[in-house]
Amino acid sequence: MPQEQYAHRSTMQTSEGPQVYKVGIYGWRKRCLYFFVLLLMILILVNLAMTIWILKVMNFTIDGMGNLRITEKGLKLEGDSEFLKPLYAKEIRSRPGNPLYFQSARNVTVNILNEKTKVLSRLVTGPQAVEAHSQKFEVKTLSGKLLFSADDNEVVVGAERLRVLGAEGTVFPKSIETPNVRADPFKELRLESPTRALVMEAPKGIEINAEAGSLKATCRTELRLESKDGEITLNSAKIKLPNLPQGSSSSAGSRQKIYELCVCPNGRLFLSQAGSSSTCQINTSVCL
Repeated sequence: MPQEQYAHRSTMQTSEGPQVYKVGIYGWRKRCLYFFVLLLMILILVNLAMTIWILKVMNFTIDGMGNLRITEKGLKLEGDSEFLKPLYAKEIRSRPGNPLYFQSARNVTVNILNEKTKVLSRLVTGPQAVEAHSQKFEVKTLSGKLLFSADDNEVVVGAERLRVLGAEGTVFPKSIETPNVRADPFKELRLESPTRALVMEAPKGIEINAEAGSLKATCRTELRLESKDGEITLNSAKIKLPNLPQGSSSSAGSRQKIYELCVCPNGRLFLSQAGSSSTCQINTSVCL
């Protein structure tokens, strides 16, 4: 550049003075920035207030939240608790002195699984019935005495006394084995088969005893007392057979009331008026 031009330009800058360039945000941009900063502060305050409110309502503490408390022995729930998905726990128990309730709108199912997650036993309590699925079902006392047991082979009742309170009694479609059948004190004992036969068998004998009452055996067709190797004993002060047939009188006009008990070859019993000798042969027509 020629020296004259440089000197001329320097003279012009000196005469006009230094120029100042402003740096920053002005006008509507500045107002928008302030608005967004104010809005962000409001959102932060609202978010902080909501967080504090949630912590207060849910009862968050350093020990847990709500009714849930974390203790050294595990989790502690106070009040009613609802689980929307499966709960896995080693032990579930109530507070000392308080009962433990399991409540469901449909049923409550308890499953016992093995290592392969196969169900070994199951307890289902529903609105219609209580079902137990297992290899064996047992009910015991606190001392460990067996009260009831059931499996595929047999059902065992271990109580000292079995009471059936049904008005129709007890129905056994097949045989029953028991050493003793007795009624409650001052109650009647009735063994009845309405449409079939009633059979009582024992390898060493059958004893029927009514200590404070009468004994009655009735049937529609035939009552049989049979002893293959022994005898049948009727031990009583009086033995009455009121409906036995009577043979014809051996002598006309005799009014004696002494009779002889006769037995037919087919086992039928009948009465014959007693005489100086046996009169059973005279009245054999009763056996026909």
